[in-house]
Amino acid sequence: MEKCRLLLFLTVISSVFRLLHATSGDADPIYIACVGHCKETGCVGEKCFQHCNFSSGKNPNPIDGPWYLQEPLYLRWKQWDCLSDCRYHCTLAREEERQKLGLKPIKYHGKWPFHRVYGIQEPVSVALSALNLAIQFHGWVSFFILVNYKLPFGPNKKPYYEYTGLWHIYAILSMNSWIWSAVSHSRDVELSEKLDYSSVVALIGYSLLVAILRTFNVRHESSRVMVAAPIVAFVTTHILYLNFYQLDGGLNTKVCVAMTVLQFILWAVWAGFTRHPSRWKLWLVVAGGVLSTLLKIYDFPPYMGYVDADALWHAISIPLTYLWWSFVRDDSEFGTTTLIKKAK
Repeated sequence: MEKCRLLLFLTVISSVFRLLHATSGDADPIYIACVGHCKETGCVGEKCFQHCNFSSGKNPNPIDGPWYLQEPLYLRWKQWDCLSDCRYHCTLAREEERQKLGLKPIKYHGKWPFHRVYGIQEPVSVALSALNLAIQFHGWVSFFILVNYKLPFGPNKKPYYEYTGLWHIYAILSMNSWIWSAVSHSRDVELSEKLDYSSVVALIGYSLLVAILRTFNVRHESSRVMVAAPIVAFVTTHILYLNFYQLDGGLNTKVCVAMTVLQFILWAVWAGFTRHPSRWKLWLVVAGGVLSTLLKIYDFPPYMGYVDADALWHAISIPLTYLWWSFVRDDSEFGTTTLIKKAK
């Protein structure tokens, strides 16, 4: 059994840097010609865009015309400009042609072709991100109520459980990450992508720190600072690299997957040696986490233009998050009970 577990982790580690790269559709001459024509005329086939600034074509309303000819404010906030709409509709038109020829979908400008819903770029991922945010909030509130109102306090009027503050910070970082995930999937511009990447890296880096502190039972503040310093330095450097040097999605995926797999190994090994009553929940979370990580690595085009590997990863995260917070609550009860027994 132990050999099977070890083989599973080695398989994941060996797959970390084997990312699949689809052919770039934005290099397709037909697509390029379509976008160029659209920028000149403001139209793709019978579809024309009011906010394209042009002097001829099927749509005679320029972007600098009277206010009553402008696009409504509730549509402008999505920042779908002329170029974005041209690329979107040319992508759909080109993919329809490729589908008739029996060709598989390809990426355009590094993204799979999705169908918008009310201007939302990836509606399924946005909805699932919102659900994950709700589950995170529910888990945090239930944990807060447990440690502050149901479990006994120590002589210093603080919870016996020594990792309470760490989990509060984890909850805040998690909710922040899901907020920016929803924003980024709603409208993928450079700013939203940077905020999404940065929040995810910060969360995964902090999760690795918590995994180290909990599995090695690091309690003293000085020791925690020594453990946290190199991790914080690495995560901060990576975030600065993404925001101010190069927004490299491939590198970011490798870094995130590597840190994720490392904390999976820590939790799995700890669960194998500890007598924690809820260790089975850890095993389920690790197993589900490995599956979701593989989905992030082995990307595939969206089914019917809506559900891709990232959306499935979001879906798997919902039950895993609920189970994870259940383990955290059990761990707080177990830790409190253990410390009370030792005090007696």
